[in-house]
Amino acid sequence: MARRYDTNDATDRATGLREAASAVRRGELVVLPTDTVYGVGADAFSSEAVADLLQAKGRGRNMPTPVLIGTPNTLHGLVTDFSELAWELVDAFWPGALTLVARQQPSLQWDLGDTRGTVAVRMPLHPVAIELLTDVGPMAVSSANLTGHPAPENCDAAQQMLGDSISVYLDGGPTPGIVPSSIVDVTREVPILLRQGAVSADELRKVVPDLEVAN
Repeated sequence: MARRYDTNDATDRATGLREAASAVRRGELVVLPTDTVYGVGADAFSSEAVADLLQAKGRGRNMPTPVLIGTPNTLHGLVTDFSELAWELVDAFWPGALTLVARQQPSLQWDLGDTRGTVAVRMPLHPVAIELLTDVGPMAVSSANLTGHPAPENCDAAQQMLGDSISVYLDGGPTPGIVPSSIVDVTREVPILLRQGAVSADELRKVVPDLEVAN
């Protein structure tokens, strides 16, 4: 039976974050609020948990799961060949709605799907998410919806879709925005905007004037 906690209540929040962290460490799934939409998350280093996450969403390995982190410093252990321009994007837009696709450290023992040696990583601008991520470390997190359905703006919508496949629901109320994060590929010399979301191309070009936009 899934447990749900109201993170706008101080007591419930403390209990919920503790229970969510324990669930993640056991290899179970949790739903958490972010600054875009609700996400379903698992321990990024548990292949079984990530497989359960993909199964819960009805999502294939051809759509690998992004990773959320609680501090930019975590990047040092996750990515390689991270350019100065990439760090400038981090400085300008993190925490926030910008996902960066970077080359992963080849020594990492994880399986996020068919990533082809890359990882999509973001630091969300949401206190509940940051507190959980700071506690448990990097999490594989995808929008908390069944594939093909709208991404949930509230915990009710997430729970209706994912039900008891989730151990802990952290209910932070409606999310601040429903627009997904923008995605920028920083694996090449000139960054490429793969998806324009909450951060516009014009905003990104203030940091990366030569930013390219994928067709």
